[in-house]
Amino acid sequence: MTINIIGRKITVKDSFNVAAEKELRKLNKFFDDNAEANITVTGRKDRLTVEATINNKGMIYRSEATSEKFEEAMKSVVSDIIRKIRKNKTKMEKRLREGSFEDIVAGLDNEPVEEEGIEIVRTKKFAVKPMDPEEAVLQMEMLGHQFYLFRNMETDLISVVYRRKDGHYGLIEPEN
Repeated sequence: MTINIIGRKITVKDSFNVAAEKELRKLNKFFDDNAEANITVTGRKDRLTVEATINNKGMIYRSEATSEKFEEAMKSVVSDIIRKIRKNKTKMEKRLREGSFEDIVAGLDNEPVEEEGIEIVRTKKFAVKPMDPEEAVLQMEMLGHQFYLFRNMETDLISVVYRRKDGHYGLIEPEN
């Protein structure tokens, strides 16, 4: 696994790099050598936030934790990713066997954009791959998001799946 560690508003010490690599070794049983882990460490007053995004075979795994110590946050992030993988193990095995998560994310553009009175602080661009709604829900869960945009392979329309307050999932499709 390739590991990239970036510090925002903070200098990341070598001791954290060593600790992070040690924690991430726990994930080697789930990922192959081509996996890429991007770790972002952000310092705010007395709180430190560690965000991990792992890209492997088109699947994206993401977790974020805040703590007073880097090592605690890193352990929390790794255990959260392991929990998500175990929770969705059978679904993921089926999808990976079918090879259906290839090339989901093409790239990110984080340039802020301003419009009349509305401030857009982050823009993301990614390839919208055809998939079924169940696959989109799985990808949303792996990212830890509340919604996910995808092209519905059954209707060939851009659709959105989202988590409802009652814990179920919803699907938004445009009218023809």
